[in-house]
Amino acid sequence: MDNDALTRIAEALERISPKPFTIPDLNVADAFVWHVGPDRLDPVQNVNRIDINLLVAIDRPRDILLANTLQFARGLPANNVLLWGARGMGKSSLVKSAHAEANRQIGGLKLVEVQREDLPSIGRLLNILRAQNHRFLLFCDDLSFGHDDSHYKSLKAVLDGGIEGRPENVAFYATSNRRHLMPRDMIENERGTAINPSEAVEEKVSLSDRFGLWLGFHPCDQDAYLQMIRGYCDAYNIEISDDEIRGEAIEWQQTRGNRSGRVAWQYVVDLAGRRGMQLT
Repeated sequence: MDNDALTRIAEALERISPKPFTIPDLNVADAFVWHVGPDRLDPVQNVNRIDINLLVAIDRPRDILLANTLQFARGLPANNVLLWGARGMGKSSLVKSAHAEANRQIGGLKLVEVQREDLPSIGRLLNILRAQNHRFLLFCDDLSFGHDDSHYKSLKAVLDGGIEGRPENVAFYATSNRRHLMPRDMIENERGTAINPSEAVEEKVSLSDRFGLWLGFHPCDQDAYLQMIRGYCDAYNIEISDDEIRGEAIEWQQTRGNRSGRVAWQYVVDLAGRRGMQLT
């Protein structure tokens, strides 16, 4: 084989081989998304979030999460956090808003979103972040595990850190509709068929125990729902009376079959659109 052929083969192999990971300039953004295939951190210039003061009816979890986030941003001890409970009650919005508020007060805190399906790569990401001077909140939205799902094992690398321990500059926040991150019928089935029921699902159920903070979110009542809408309308200068809100918003929620912060926001979007207003 001549040298030209060897050169072409070498160049072809170089083109198809994965490029080595290079850390981006972390000063270009406060938020990033972790992707694999190839590994990369993509900056997010405009994070989809709202002001933390607009998150009403969740005062206690809001205050606890913000305090934990501020501790972490200051370099003090802080816990990993699991935000669990009812859909549409502001779990992911609260994480993003707490991150923004911590940066407003202190600065230097980076938010890195990780998709559930990319959890097996989390060890590589931790090794990258461990060597950086910034502090990082890893964020996994809508985290849960189904039957025969082994991704939960990868999550232990974040929560426990293995032999090296979790990097001091990394904390992990996750949202889930399930308190134990796995279906209730899966828990009951494994307990009912196991030789030792108390140990059958211990490894999977105990995963949620590895979060230092559990913050529960529950369906809101009608007064809280209307309060959310009033707050949005005031913030975006939408002039509407309380009586109008009550009449329209209750009908709106009845068509959705539930009340939540998400449903309140969807009503405000519709209201602004009907009035030819922008929500900026």
